[in-house]
Amino acid sequence: MAVQPIRLFGDPILRRRAIEVDDFDKEVRQLVTDLTDTMLAAPGAGLAAPQIGVGLRVFTWNVEDEVGHLINPRLELSDETQDGAEGCLSLPELTYDCLRALSVIATGFDMHGEPVRIEASDYLARAMQHETDHLDGILFIDKLDTASRKAAMKEIRESEWFGLERPTVRVSPHATRGLGL
Repeated sequence: MAVQPIRLFGDPILRRRAIEVDDFDKEVRQLVTDLTDTMLAAPGAGLAAPQIGVGLRVFTWNVEDEVGHLINPRLELSDETQDGAEGCLSLPELTYDCLRALSVIATGFDMHGEPVRIEASDYLARAMQHETDHLDGILFIDKLDTASRKAAMKEIRESEWFGLERPTVRVSPHATRGLGL
């Protein structure tokens, strides 16, 4: 098991766009394992590589007893929407209603470089959108209406974890091309 520390709101890597994976090597497979182990231990419905300090376009999910991963995701969003509670492991104990597409068609690759296509709806669609946003440096609070975002920011500032010392920065074993912080 390779559980990694989860980066919290305020860490700069959470606001950077992650880069595409081009080598589906041992390091990428280890990254998927680390993400999966960390997500399951947290526990969470998903986890993106930047949340453990790696600036690569990789995420995992755990929704309705289905655990999976996607590398270099591309999403086609439905016009139909859903509004529902959303939280984030990088924003502990914070939950707000967030508008998302009801369904998605997600394409990308698995850890071996094989093409993947997933049709998802409801909670899995929400998780895939949330994690793909992380890969673009977007947090779910960025998608809230003004009043909700203001309330969320107030709650963050008053939280016990806000402003804690940032985790010790280590060199990532993954090829991050300088994007791992």
